[in-house]
Amino acid sequence: MNDTPEKAYQVFARKYRPETFTDLVGQEAMVRTLKNAFEADRIAQAFIMTGIRGVGKTTTARIIAKGMNCVGEDGKGGPTIAPCGKCEPCQAIAEGRHVDVMEMDAASRTGVGDIREIIESVHYRAASARYKIYIIDEVHMLSTSAFNALLKTLEEPPEHVKFIFATTEIRKVPVTVLSRCQRFDLRRIEPEDMIALLRKIADAEKASISDDALALITRAAEGSARDAQSLLDQAVSHGAGGTTADQVRAMLGLADRGRVLDLFDMIMKGDAAGALSELSSQYADGADPMAVLRDLAEITHWISVIKITPEAVDDPTVAPDERTRGQVFGQGLPMRALTRMWQMLLTSLEEVASAPNTMMAAEMAVIRLTHVADLPTPEELVRKLKDTSPPPPAPSGGGGSRAPDGDGTPAAGGGPSLRSAPAGSNGGSPTASAALAQAPDSALARFARFEDVITLIRTNRDVKLLVEVETGLRLSSYQPGRIEFTPAGGAPQDLATRLASRLQGWTGVRWGVTLVNGCEEATIAEIRDSAKLALKKEAMAHPLVQATIAAFPSASITEILTQEDRETQAAADALPEVEDEWDPFEET
Repeated sequence: MNDTPEKAYQVFARKYRPETFTDLVGQEAMVRTLKNAFEADRIAQAFIMTGIRGVGKTTTARIIAKGMNCVGEDGKGGPTIAPCGKCEPCQAIAEGRHVDVMEMDAASRTGVGDIREIIESVHYRAASARYKIYIIDEVHMLSTSAFNALLKTLEEPPEHVKFIFATTEIRKVPVTVLSRCQRFDLRRIEPEDMIALLRKIADAEKASISDDALALITRAAEGSARDAQSLLDQAVSHGAGGTTADQVRAMLGLADRGRVLDLFDMIMKGDAAGALSELSSQYADGADPMAVLRDLAEITHWISVIKITPEAVDDPTVAPDERTRGQVFGQGLPMRALTRMWQMLLTSLEEVASAPNTMMAAEMAVIRLTHVADLPTPEELVRKLKDTSPPPPAPSGGGGSRAPDGDGTPAAGGGPSLRSAPAGSNGGSPTASAALAQAPDSALARFARFEDVITLIRTNRDVKLLVEVETGLRLSSYQPGRIEFTPAGGAPQDLATRLASRLQGWTGVRWGVTLVNGCEEATIAEIRDSAKLALKKEAMAHPLVQATIAAFPSASITEILTQEDRETQAAADALPEVEDEWDPFEET
């Protein structure tokens, strides 16, 4: 009777763990650097490996440890980049039982006491190996005090001590530690290299698995060799002799990629009924609505990338028929529709994740997507409005007509026309006339009209006075230096006094501002409002505006800016002019 126990089953991730740097996949830059360092005997005292899960950080640390302590099959070898794997140190390190190669999990041993054990033991030479090596996995989990306690030893360790760190969160490692280590960033494994690795393992296990199934596993692994090997191990067991893409898709809970492309096509065509029917069919076949929307988002991103960089269609993880359909979508869909689809899918994924019924939320998302798929672009909308004949004008007509300038309504230029009272009108006070007689003509020459006074107030940015003059002053008579007006309802009692004071301060000339009774002229604000109404009527009579209102019944005109309004605003916002300064280099 044979009592020898059978060898325990090992998962693919452990059974096919790389034993030498030659076996490492996709890390050529790091291997080249380490190879040159070993050959030149320039081995650093500390290394730190960083990268995503499953790209070989701890495996690389063990290979470095074997390379440092390998003695060769004859027992006389030195540090090498290609450990033999047959000597006692290599075998002991590979099995994790070497007394001089200590592995520590920083996730469970985070304190200063754990680091103190390392600090106290580094002074003793290695028991049987060339170097005493400390491998600390997930080093970013150490506490701040533990990092600080390690700094001195890490910077000046004994010659027989080496440190190798591994972490997935390099940003959490203090910069004082990073500056004492040689850092290696392990890259994600490229899809081509990953598929080749999985095919090699499948052939070694005599497992039949299709290339499409390997492509699905590679896409799901997201560049992690350990994830890919674990999924391959599961897929081989799931297939039981022959594994197909459909079996892997069912194992991963993914929707059929071809059917998701069909759903994408229906959505982009605005076929809501067909899209809902396809979504229901996939749901009945076991597809998760959340997974379907994620696949739609992935396809949207992929087609957008193809549209920008056509060579991206040559993705080895994508089946040939999918590549062909992707090219067709990239050529036929505008980028505006793809970006809109992407934004709406991101919002829909959040809604589906929080909805009490994921299928209902997914159906509502599909309805929204199909509804906006056939919306016209702004350019198409403008072109359609131009080509549409305007509705017949209103029977009353004359909506755009304007009264002549003399009765207080807008002039043809589009801006409000302020009525200027004739010079020499009756009602002026003798005191104001005397003051006017003494005023220099040159100072008042640029205020020939009352509009010039309004401009002066606006230029000096006295907003309160400007509002009071525009809303509370009914102009009776105006000539340069003298203003007569009737106050409107709500006008302040001291308006005349303050207006005269401000004008005298700004012009250096005394102004006569007096109150009179009985003037019924419109204020500037009333004239401006009537001008806006007239402009609005004229705009409403324009054929393009009428076509827009007919297409969008809820639309309305909120504001009309004339050229005069723009010039006035520009003048108010402009910086004041500066007088010419004296130039010492100017010739006299």
